[in-house]
Amino acid sequence: MALVTGGGTGIGAAITEVLADHGAHVVIASRKLDNLTAVADRVTGRTGRRIVPVRTDVRDEAEVAALVQHTVDELGTIDILVNNAGGSYMFPILGTTPARWDNSIALNLRAPYLTTHYTLPHMVEARRGAIVNISSVAAIRGVRGGAAYAAGKAGLQAFTQVVAGEHGPHGIRANAIAVGTVASEGALRSWERFGMTVADIEREVPLRRVGRPADIAWGVLYLASDMSSWMTGHTLVIDGGPPMPGLAVAD
Repeated sequence: MALVTGGGTGIGAAITEVLADHGAHVVIASRKLDNLTAVADRVTGRTGRRIVPVRTDVRDEAEVAALVQHTVDELGTIDILVNNAGGSYMFPILGTTPARWDNSIALNLRAPYLTTHYTLPHMVEARRGAIVNISSVAAIRGVRGGAAYAAGKAGLQAFTQVVAGEHGPHGIRANAIAVGTVASEGALRSWERFGMTVADIEREVPLRRVGRPADIAWGVLYLASDMSSWMTGHTLVIDGGPPMPGLAVAD
């Protein structure tokens, strides 16, 4: 039984599909119910698993508390929590107003804290659970124009370590994924806005392609399943390989 935030598009939709393919019933949450319903209908129709859409603003504490309770009421328990909802709104530091900073931190750090805070008591009671937080390589290397985003995701990785340390004795594991350049719907719009093409980005990736949402979904399956049963408190980097300075090598 799983709860996936940001489940209506891109990486979140791919995560939902992969978890359902491997037997999970899933509650999916985001602010846009139409997107959630489309994913739920498609995945349920193909897999027969229960996919329950719940419109939620993950920045709102009351809505998150209601989401977690609704998940328990619908599915009976929460074995897997995937904190996927987030966003990279790019502004230089001098263009990052306090309001923009606060909104980015609320979405990328406070929201995963809220869902984790309200989910953990159910996992503690069950003495099991896997939490997967979707971070970014921006948390490791930084990104120009993304001070708030990078800071929020770096905080999320530190938060992941603390959850792992505190709740390992309860049978709960927490890990994160640092995502590279994945061609989700939102990323494609952002790249276009900044005049970047997929080809431009792929030239900087050792594997010479941008990521697909499914690339991240397979990582979530690994971290949420017994395949990683002795792994907790870590960040798995899925980015097609690190950009590397040095001599140019012909393709």
